[in-house]
This record gives sequence, C-alpha cells and structure tokens, in this order.
Amino acid sequence: MTLELAGVSADLGGRPVLRDVSLRVDAGEFVALLGPNGAGKTTLIRAALGLVPLRSGRVISAGAGYVPQRHEFAWDFPASVEDAVISGLVRRIGLFRRPGAAHRRAARDALDQVRLGDLRKRPVGELSGGQRQRVLLARALVLAPPVLLLDEPFTGLDMPAQESLTELFTAIARERAVVMATHDLAAAAYTCDRLILLNRTVIASGPAAELRDPSVWMETFAVGPGSHLLKALALPVPSGA
Repeated sequence: MTLELAGVSADLGGRPVLRDVSLRVDAGEFVALLGPNGAGKTTLIRAALGLVPLRSGRVISAGAGYVPQRHEFAWDFPASVEDAVISGLVRRIGLFRRPGAAHRRAARDALDQVRLGDLRKRPVGELSGGQRQRVLLARALVLAPPVLLLDEPFTGLDMPAQESLTELFTAIARERAVVMATHDLAAAAYTCDRLILLNRTVIASGPAAELRDPSVWMETFAVGPGSHLLKALALPVPSGA
C-alpha cells in the first residue's frame, strides 16, 4: 500500500509546474509536502489522483482518497453530515441510485473514525470549521483508500482544531500512507515522519531532524541566509551570512 511518483513532469495552461518529481510514501508513513505558493503541491496531489495529465513519468498507487481544501465543498447545500459523507460513494453507488444499508454503515463507520458519529444527522452548514474538515476526512475514508492525500487541511482553523486533526491523521497513518500539503512548517516538522521539500521538483526529503542544512530550505522557499524562516526552524546560520 504505497504511493510512488517516478519522474513525473506536468504542465498547467502550457506552463511547467512539476519537473521530474520522484517520491515514494509507504503505508504507515505520515509525510508532509512543503513548499511556497506556486511550488506545485496541489498539482502534485492532483497528479497522484490522476486528475492532471502527465507530460512524462508515472504514478503508481493502489487507490487514493482525497481531502480537498474546505472551500471546495458546497457547505450551503441542504445535506446532513451522513449524506455528505455518503456523497464520497457516488461513483460506487451510481449517480441516480439511492444508497443502501451497507453504504450507510460505511458512512457511519467513517464518521466514528473521525469522532463525529453523534452529529451524523446535523446539517453540514451548522458545523464549525474543524468539524467540516473532519467531514471531508470521513468522506475520503468511506472508500477505505490505502493512500490518503490532504490539501492544506489546517487553513483557517484554530489551534485546538488543528491539534485534534493532527491526532486523527497520525492514527490514520498507522494503516495507510498519508501525504499532507501544508504551510505549517513547525507543526509538520514536529508531527510528520518525513518532510518532502518541493519547488517544482523535490529539493530534499527526510525526517525533520535530518534536514538541518539551511541551503535546502533556502532553495525550496527562495529565501536568503538572513530569512526569518531559517530562524523559526532553528537552523544553523549559513556560513558567510
């Protein structure tokens, strides 16, 4: 149960976004994908899902679940929490068919995994930001995917909601490969098994404790040796700075 990208290059609107990206994430790993805006993090996730055509390379995956950014879901749609999760099964059920008992059991199991079982009948529009993020997580888990891809799951959430989600992601990663695109460098360094530094291509990869060379962070985020980023990460001062 792994996700592997081998020599992946991809364009968007005729502009190269990913260049010769190779990486592998195994079951049991919680990996953070880090890079500045425009580095290709979301494009990489969508390429892994087969939603972006590849100019070269290949993606190897036994199947991936996707947790999008919250603004991509229609929260004003009149649906219950359980129905929102069941919507993740539409391709399996069929567009115009009603979900059966097995589909509802799967949705309830997924909601229990994310600790929202007691809210399954509540309208999704009444949920807090953290609860909405857990609905999207359950919507991905209802398919029991071996790989889980998270796109900026902490955006706009307060610290308690972020910490609650981090606990869930860590638990989920015990059974599958989890890849999270995030801007929260400190949290990723503290909680993830491995960091992948991306700026159109993979600059570096490894546990946070091994990524102490400031040059790889400077190259990834296009910052100088006096950057506050390096200080925030408590990296050694580059020579000559």
